[in-house]
Amino acid sequence: MSHELLWSIGELAERAGATVKTVRFYSDQGLLPEAARSSGGHRRYGPEQLQRLQLIRSLRTLDLPLPEIRRILQDDPAGRALENAVDGRLRRLGNEMRTLRWREAALELVRDCPPAQRAGRLRLLGALGSPPSTAPLARFWRTWLPPRMPSRATAAFLEVAVPHPPDEPHPAQVLAFARLHAMTTAPCPGGRQPQPEVHRVAGARGAALLYAGLAEAFELAAAHVRRTRDPHPGEALDAYVAAYAGAYRSRDTRDFRRLLAATLAAEPRLDQYWQLAAIVLTPPGARPQPTPGSADDWLRAALRQDNAEAT
Repeated sequence: MSHELLWSIGELAERAGATVKTVRFYSDQGLLPEAARSSGGHRRYGPEQLQRLQLIRSLRTLDLPLPEIRRILQDDPAGRALENAVDGRLRRLGNEMRTLRWREAALELVRDCPPAQRAGRLRLLGALGSPPSTAPLARFWRTWLPPRMPSRATAAFLEVAVPHPPDEPHPAQVLAFARLHAMTTAPCPGGRQPQPEVHRVAGARGAALLYAGLAEAFELAAAHVRRTRDPHPGEALDAYVAAYAGAYRSRDTRDFRRLLAATLAAEPRLDQYWQLAAIVLTPPGARPQPTPGSADDWLRAALRQDNAEAT
């Protein structure tokens, strides 16, 4: 290339609207190699380097780090490296925005509560990350489920039992999740959550079948809960009773339904957990989203009604 078409580092900086310090930095990093050297050893740049410098500055405007910019320049500005870098930056930015939204809602929660409650709310919030992890809730349920229950069945249960923090939380949802965290991390007398008697009877393998059947029953019941339909016998209740009948190695008879209602009424409840989970899942003013807890309540009421009608 003719030296008449080449520019000094200052001339390149002026054409690009950058500083000499910026051009020198990118050159020293190997991102902007010079086109030639003058007889005095000074760097010279041409139109190709101007385009490259403009591209580098555009990529930096997108907050892409230098190692990723290097890969893009080595690959092709229109190639896969740019696509991967942009996708990665979008994921990181999404995580940062979720963190900021959570912190904003937490700050509003502290600001808007009565002064006498602020210390308590700060303690609750101080135990959480931003956004918080669901790992403590999952550990809580793992200690509640039967030991040695198959991992696939456990994962399926956790998927519906553990509410995930919303991306754009309302302060009420932040408070509910903080209370869930406190509830599930509090020491349990005896070292283990009280479990339903059916866990002992069914065992690990039987419990997997039980929860697969209950998942089907809860899904059927959830449709009625969403439409605020009163509990009633039908397909959802039949699936519910069948799941328990299989776990108890029994048949779905009238006597079994009466026995099941009595057994369920005597078991420990986790009502507070499901109430808080419903708040986490539902923004204020929206219709509450069904949870396994609310579906179970509906089914138990349907079972009581069915038994009463058969009397």
